[in-house]
Amino acid sequence: MIRTISMGSCVSVQGAFVRKLPDGKVVVRVGERVYAGIPVDKSAA
Repeated sequence: MIRTISMGSCVSVQGAFVRKLPDGKVVVRVGERVYAGIPVDKSAA
């Protein structure tokens, strides 16, 4: 599943979901790199 996370005020990363951390952050993988950040809410269609 693809997830989008926010890292700071203007940086977002989209990648494959890895796991959810106890503090509410989400970890995603983009290629060989792993990023953790705040999940972005899904927008209403």
